[in-house]
Amino acid sequence: MAVQSFVVIAEFQVKPGMMTAFLDAARDDASHSLADEPGCRQFDVICPKGSDDTVVFYEVYDSRAAFDAHLETPHLARFREVFPSLIVEERPVRFADRLHPTGHRS
Repeated sequence: MAVQSFVVIAEFQVKPGMMTAFLDAARDDASHSLADEPGCRQFDVICPKGSDDTVVFYEVYDSRAAFDAHLETPHLARFREVFPSLIVEERPVRFADRLHPTGHRS
């Protein structure tokens, strides 16, 4: 079974009153990831229903190498600088292989 993409799932518990600032920083990281990184195929910022303080990032990269390149970008550096003051905790990042859908949309 061929692996199609490398998936990163990051979850954050945001401090009370800090959701707007956190989402602003998250949108900056997500939009620049999609615009500036050829290996980033999807970067969703999700707020699960019934959990007012949780934000999840669902990121899809062409490969682990593409994700490793993401770790060196200026937009991630900006996010890393601001987010610690906005969250209660960062839950363990999970990695996955996306097997379906196959192919990439451009």
